[in-house]
Amino acid sequence: MTPLSATILACLAGGVLAIVAAAGTLALQPSHIGRLVSFAVGALLGAVFLELLPHALEAGAPERVMMTVLAGLLAFFLLEKLVLWRHSHDHQGDARDGAAAGVGHNHGYTQVAGEDNDFGRSGLMILIGNSVHNFCDGIVIAASFLANPALGVATTVAIIAHAIPQQVGDFAVLLHSGYRRRKAFAFNVATGLATLVGGVAGYFSLADMQQLLPTVLAIAAASLLYVAVADLIPSLHRRPEPLETAKQLVLIALGIAIIATVRALLHE
Repeated sequence: MTPLSATILACLAGGVLAIVAAAGTLALQPSHIGRLVSFAVGALLGAVFLELLPHALEAGAPERVMMTVLAGLLAFFLLEKLVLWRHSHDHQGDARDGAAAGVGHNHGYTQVAGEDNDFGRSGLMILIGNSVHNFCDGIVIAASFLANPALGVATTVAIIAHAIPQQVGDFAVLLHSGYRRRKAFAFNVATGLATLVGGVAGYFSLADMQQLLPTVLAIAAASLLYVAVADLIPSLHRRPEPLETAKQLVLIALGIAIIATVRALLHE
């Protein structure tokens, strides 16, 4: 299988299949959805430390790779700060408008997958945000398959693992925003195709520029590491009970073990 065909298949799996699986998980209890978050943490950490960083360090200068990871983490921190500031600004404006009209924001939205209730996020912003995020995931997948087939598979598994709980929350927000279930699902599938667009664009952009692969892989590592450490792990701390912590550790280990198994099988 060529890197291009592998990229296309992986992007379809990472985009569309993640959304299909996410829609199915809406029938699960919130505690079961939380299990997916623990597994996603392990898959992301496994992809970063067992695949992305080793390949980046092998293909490029270690100092440059690590500086790129550091710069990437800081950039994602500032980007999230910008998004949070923008949301807080819009949310305050919505609250003032609601107060003036004599209405509130409590529409009975149920918290999903550990997400905070977020009534200021419109359905349109969810669709735009998902499209951009999925496009970037596609570029990461393409860069991974160009570097090594095993790296591509491991990265795809990690992306799907973290995309499912994210899509569960976003799908619920679309429903809350007034979309019918079928329409919300169709829009989410459409945004999932952005992964394919990003994958194809990334492949043709990077195929003749192999010298950029270490930098792209380092940025990808920073992206997945930031998602795991800054977004997913804090949600796990909401359940500090010893038994729940043990379950989380088992699922994190399972995520890492799957990445390690894929790596071992494909490197044979």
